[in-house]
Amino acid sequence: MYAFAPSSGLTLQSTKNHNFNQLFSSHFIKNHVQVNIVPYAIPFLSVNVSRGPFRVISRKLKPITASTASTVETPKNSFRGKNPKDINVLVVGSTGYIGKFVVKELTNRGFNVIAVARERSGIKGKNSKDDTLEQLNGANVCFSDVTNLEALARSVGSLGVSIDVVVSCLASRNGGVKDSWNIDYEATKNSLVAGRKFGASHFVLLSAICVQKPLLEFQRAKLKFEAELMKEAEEDDGFTYSIVRPTAFFKSLGGQVELVKDGKPYVMFGDGKLCACKPISEEDLASFIADCVLKEDKINQVLPIGGPGKALTPLEQGEMLFKLVGKEPKFLKVPIEIMDFAIGFLDFLVKIFPSLEDAAEFGKIGRYYAAESMLILDPETGEYNAEATPSYGKDTLEDFFQRVLKEGMAGQELGEQTIF
Repeated sequence: MYAFAPSSGLTLQSTKNHNFNQLFSSHFIKNHVQVNIVPYAIPFLSVNVSRGPFRVISRKLKPITASTASTVETPKNSFRGKNPKDINVLVVGSTGYIGKFVVKELTNRGFNVIAVARERSGIKGKNSKDDTLEQLNGANVCFSDVTNLEALARSVGSLGVSIDVVVSCLASRNGGVKDSWNIDYEATKNSLVAGRKFGASHFVLLSAICVQKPLLEFQRAKLKFEAELMKEAEEDDGFTYSIVRPTAFFKSLGGQVELVKDGKPYVMFGDGKLCACKPISEEDLASFIADCVLKEDKINQVLPIGGPGKALTPLEQGEMLFKLVGKEPKFLKVPIEIMDFAIGFLDFLVKIFPSLEDAAEFGKIGRYYAAESMLILDPETGEYNAEATPSYGKDTLEDFFQRVLKEGMAGQELGEQTIF
């Protein structure tokens, strides 16, 4: 997603789609404008300057590293004493499944949100800039490229304001090997570096509870960044972090709702009791992430979090769904060994055809989620513990199923890689 003017790297637009390129040479922009510059998925800026003049500066930035990035002089953690409206929160991954709800929650709480997004966002880039601006209404939308550190730093620098907090909701679009490292590690690190360059003293990371048992590339990529984030805080006592590790999302459990509604069997692996999770809604997770911006009990913490209620196995999820549709439970039990055979075969083929690397990884992802619980893992026993997994929020999976049965899965698309 890039929107570059040939000379400056900036395209300025008003909310009425008037062209403001001619105003860029001016020192101040006095009206409400959108500055468009050039990430899971799973972006440059509509800046609300109604409170007063807003200075836009164009400058060239040399490549920077996180350890040398702090060039904006700000008192350590000074943002915690500010009113939310005076706290600048940079959100990356803002158009993703969780990101858009985080932007909404932060905006509703009164923070000055700068949402970084691609020009073509959403699954397979289906959303235009106008779609994104409407989706992120209330935030300052910044079209930039989080995979390009120089471009991202230039974009943030052009704002002419310091950043207080970075919230990363970035995640690989499909879990592929290269995409995992490009997004879950490199792009996320770029966001840390750019944020630190312009004063950020707190970083909220949306990670995943499954990194406790890292068998997949996206998990290893996330863990590598987590380690570097912690090291950053160790080396600078004026910098803090909050690492949020949620359990399963509602949408990942909703893929069979329509099938069951149409009388099809509910598909599960083994006896349906191989794994369990405490799923959390997007709104509840967004609220928890927003809590991490200011709450001091979440500073420098790794925070696993699930939704309300007991942990549910696939069998229990299926039984719940059949009860809601008023049908007799009908299950199709798939032996987990089928996936083991497929993965072994793909791993063999990868040695001959390296281009199948992602296909093999997708098989491993499916196998992982079919057998591993999204709960706290006891490192000593190697067992998952539902009771030790924290709960948060009020939305339940049953509520979600009822809504999907009435309204469908619109807005809950499962992305490029699904099992059912």
